[in-house]
Amino acid sequence: MNDILVLYYSRSGHTAQLARLIARGIEEIPGARARLRQVPPVAPLTETAQPPVPDEGAPYVTKQDLAECSGLALGSPTRFGNMAAPLKHFLDTTGAEWASGTLAGKPAALFTSTSTMHGGQESTLLTMALPLLHHGMLIVGIPYTEPALTTTRSGGSPYGASHVAGPKGEHAISEHERELARALGHRLAETARKLAADA
Repeated sequence: MNDILVLYYSRSGHTAQLARLIARGIEEIPGARARLRQVPPVAPLTETAQPPVPDEGAPYVTKQDLAECSGLALGSPTRFGNMAAPLKHFLDTTGAEWASGTLAGKPAALFTSTSTMHGGQESTLLTMALPLLHHGMLIVGIPYTEPALTTTRSGGSPYGASHVAGPKGEHAISEHERELARALGHRLAETARKLAADA
């Protein structure tokens, strides 16, 4: 089985922490490997170029990462109930991959982080799903068979993993949020494994 791409944008680090937990869940499935990647920030001046390698964190994503993955976990902080502009910008450049079916038939999962409890987590997860559906991906969520989904008092949704960071980013990822992020990684890797076995 090829790598499972865990692709995200993170400004304050909370979404990146979720990405690492999802990657850990992926790698707990025999034969599965997580490939952590991030998208670069966008600048108001289009002439401003980002360095080819980020100063910290995961390497920047390439289109080859999309071609080589057997599944995708996509994450972003919430911006007014939607994904952040850098992630949307990257997705808007994947027309060639859409036309060639690069991602068609592959499983995908979603994750997000907000500063407040009702800050648009579920709408962000759903809007991130839309371009992936156009790519022909198979969206997996978190089923209610995961006990933490009904006991969490912070993040977590059937639509994907999430974290409530607090207005100043003061909240650490809760134990339930951790459990759900890892469970989502498990589910994504298991689905990719089953699809590969059936191919």
